[in-house]
Amino acid sequence: MNYLESAEDYLERILMLHKKNNVVRAIDIANDMNFTKASVSIAMKKLKNKNLIVIDEKNGNITLTTDGRKIAEEIFERHLIISETLIKLGVTEEVAKKDACKIEHDLSEETFLALKKYYENLIKNK
Repeated sequence: MNYLESAEDYLERILMLHKKNNVVRAIDIANDMNFTKASVSIAMKKLKNKNLIVIDEKNGNITLTTDGRKIAEEIFERHLIISETLIKLGVTEEVAKKDACKIEHDLSEETFLALKKYYENLIKNK
């Protein structure tokens, strides 16, 4: 996993945890991703230095910046569309979600847009 892919995974997870709990701290990310708090702390420093997140020094709450949210939402959308399309094709939900995690980072924009259009047509023509 390269740094960009790892950063995207962290941003996506922060978005998901924020939607679920409204508050996200490094320990929440570590627990959710089954990573050590130390490795999450290192990653959070990198994301903070790239201005993708803000960490409240008082309580440790992590929020996405505008740029961080944009990346997180793009990856989250890719994940949802890829996994849902795979499920519609007959792949089990568990395998579809795992495969979506692998595919979401490497898929070209052209292929993703075609897949998204295909998925939207599937849903429309239920």
